[in-house]
Amino acid sequence: MDFQNRAGGKTGSGGVASWSETNRDRKERLRQLALETIDLNKDPYFMKNHLGSYECKLCLTLHNNEGSYLAHTQGKKHQENLARRAAKEAKEAPSMMAPEKPRVEPKKFVKIGRPGYRVTKQRDPSNGQQSLLFQIDYPEITEGIIPRHRFMSAYEQKIEPPDRKWQYLLFAAEPYETIGFKVPSREVEKTEGKFWTHWNRDTKQFFLQFSFKLEPKIIPPPPPNLHRALGTAPGFPIPGPPRHMFNGVPPPPPMGVLPVPPPPM
Repeated sequence: MDFQNRAGGKTGSGGVASWSETNRDRKERLRQLALETIDLNKDPYFMKNHLGSYECKLCLTLHNNEGSYLAHTQGKKHQENLARRAAKEAKEAPSMMAPEKPRVEPKKFVKIGRPGYRVTKQRDPSNGQQSLLFQIDYPEITEGIIPRHRFMSAYEQKIEPPDRKWQYLLFAAEPYETIGFKVPSREVEKTEGKFWTHWNRDTKQFFLQFSFKLEPKIIPPPPPNLHRALGTAPGFPIPGPPRHMFNGVPPPPPMGVLPVPPPPM
């Protein structure tokens, strides 16, 4: 057979390479490139088994030598599996991708006991609205510290059994212990003049006053059986007892009219 003069060939070149030869040459070039850029000791998916061959733990493939494994890492199958593994890890652990926030160490103080306090109950004479005035004394408060307060639900504390009828008002200032007051669980009116705080730096006293919202008075309607017994329709006022039947005593005579004497026996 004439290999020198066939189609596509050159005189003295040895002829056109077959598909298998081209594929083998491509793998050899990929292996040489991978040897220059990849360190197998740092590859987490490269493993040598007890038989002396090499395995890809990601794709579960066997390879006779390191060159075969390196050529496999440059292939389409290995690259697709790498992309799937990266997407799965990013989905399962999204918080790991976020930068860690700097931690702020809380300040530590030596507690010196509870502060003195005074609680005053007040009632508005015009509408009967109830309010409370708290006065907390902090004579040895830390310089630069301003007392704080907050309302706490009965379900947040762990000292007493929770009761939805009560809530707690907490006061805190370093280096004193936090104190709390048990107040009714009613809505607090926080409008101007009804809720205010004041910190007196000269006397080291903290004041807080708040008012409970006025609850509308609800008059229950009379039972329907009462209307039926009196023969009136619901929505109409129920007539009271006749004057001559009130407590079984006849009414007094009107002014300027003399009572009629009883007939002689």
